[in-house]
Amino acid sequence: MKKTKIIITIALLALAVFPSCKKNYTCTCTTVVGAGSVDIKHSIDNTTYVDAKSSCQNYQDQANAGLPGGTTCHL
Repeated sequence: MKKTKIIITIALLALAVFPSCKKNYTCTCTTVVGAGSVDIKHSIDNTTYVDAKSSCQNYQDQANAGLPGGTTCHL
């Protein structure tokens, strides 16, 4: 029973630590103009997933400021 508690504790600590690891992400934004589309990739370096997702959303918001709904971005 004691070994099981130790293993569970280690597993929970690992889950808490890994999401906060900083990595490099690529945000791909697709802009649709008429019948065509253009993909633009933004490099988001040395950040957490949550912060990268927020940055990617900011790219989308900025692109759609002038032309709402024409651009979608995703990690």
